[in-house]
Amino acid sequence: MPHVLVLAAHPDLRVSRVNRRLLAAARSIAGERPQRLEVRELYALYPDFAIDVAAEQAAAARADLIVWQHPMQWYAMPALMKLWVDEVLAHGWAYGRGGSVLAGKDLWPVLSTGGSERAYRPDGYNRHFFDAFLPPYEQTAALCGMRMLPPMVLHGAHAADDAEIASHAAVYAERLRSYPDWPEIESLDPCPQCDVPAADRPASPAKA
Repeated sequence: MPHVLVLAAHPDLRVSRVNRRLLAAARSIAGERPQRLEVRELYALYPDFAIDVAAEQAAAARADLIVWQHPMQWYAMPALMKLWVDEVLAHGWAYGRGGSVLAGKDLWPVLSTGGSERAYRPDGYNRHFFDAFLPPYEQTAALCGMRMLPPMVLHGAHAADDAEIASHAAVYAERLRSYPDWPEIESLDPCPQCDVPAADRPASPAKA
């Protein structure tokens, strides 16, 4: 059975309307099927931002699908999620020479925005379609040999009503339960090759 890892990162779930509901849905599935799904809430695990890299790498290595669930903040991921990327996706482990632990896995961003979908257009106040803010996610996945699945996005989180949020959470739960049997997966391109030249990351004298 494929194993799913949900990494949830919201700086303050007490005020969250969307991510709190999504996290509850994921935890419900994890309670029913702990061998199927693992949930790690980063801000609860690491309030001091001292990430246990070995534990996070072990969790990522077990997974077939890694979910990054978080709100978009200033067109990017929250600070602790970015720190997770910086520290856990290490050279020689996730990419570069010998870094193939994550190769062949899937990455699925599950994102929410405060602004409406209309705000993410050339004539909106964010000046770009939402896809314009996703290349860092796509390239991070590619560098690690992972395939990025089409993101699941809820726009206008502040204004969404309870019925819309409940429907979104239900779809999220269904997707977590049914992975990898998603109809669009078969049509996705394979992950591009992103080999890091040895000259770009030479061994340091301390490690030689």
